[in-house]
Amino acid sequence: MRRDPRLPATPDTIVVFSDLNCSFAHLAVHRLHQARRRLGLEGLLRFDHRCFPLELFNRTVNERPGVDSEVSVVGALDPGAGWRLRQGPDWSYPVTMLPPLEAVQAAKAQGLGASEQLDLALRRAFWAEGRCISLRHEILDIAAGSGCVDVDALAQALDDGRARSAVMDQFTAARHGRVTCSPHVFLYDGTDFANPGVRARWVNGDFGVGFPVIDADDPTIYTDILARAADLAAMAA
Repeated sequence: MRRDPRLPATPDTIVVFSDLNCSFAHLAVHRLHQARRRLGLEGLLRFDHRCFPLELFNRTVNERPGVDSEVSVVGALDPGAGWRLRQGPDWSYPVTMLPPLEAVQAAKAQGLGASEQLDLALRRAFWAEGRCISLRHEILDIAAGSGCVDVDALAQALDDGRARSAVMDQFTAARHGRVTCSPHVFLYDGTDFANPGVRARWVNGDFGVGFPVIDADDPTIYTDILARAADLAAMAA
């Protein structure tokens, strides 16, 4: 039987469907890295980032007013992730996240470690530094700064588009499966967590008009996620 394409290929891997321009995903990815480090599971568990491109689902750019309205609310849940209100003019705001999403997929040719570190560096560059991460030179500069990526190999992959189909394949898998949002985390046994630990709603209008209210936030769920993944990996060893 063909394995569900949304699930990790190996028990020691955690799949994270997300968009880079998603504050809730930035929070989740930060907490995943923190929990893995805290539990001493670095080198034992890996993150496989998959694309949940909001611009394709919504058929529009992820509007700056909506994104800006989330920063102080979601950022307050964990300031350590790195946040800043964007200072640049509107014309410097990324209109697409497809190039950096593609870069994260392309980096997998160098191993999941390179891919997950590039993903983390891109998120921090966007959310904490206000950089336009849709630009090729910015992606490559960020990759160089990560210290984990062969920048020349990444540049070649971006220029010939070899990872572009992976972005679209993952979009299709998310669109026609049980991936419901950014972020959505999946474990090898099929256990999944949509926007782990956080329950939010919008008041006085939808995204871009109103503002988010956090009704619940339980960061301890990341300990549970990592511990369960570690148990799955140990059972398979």
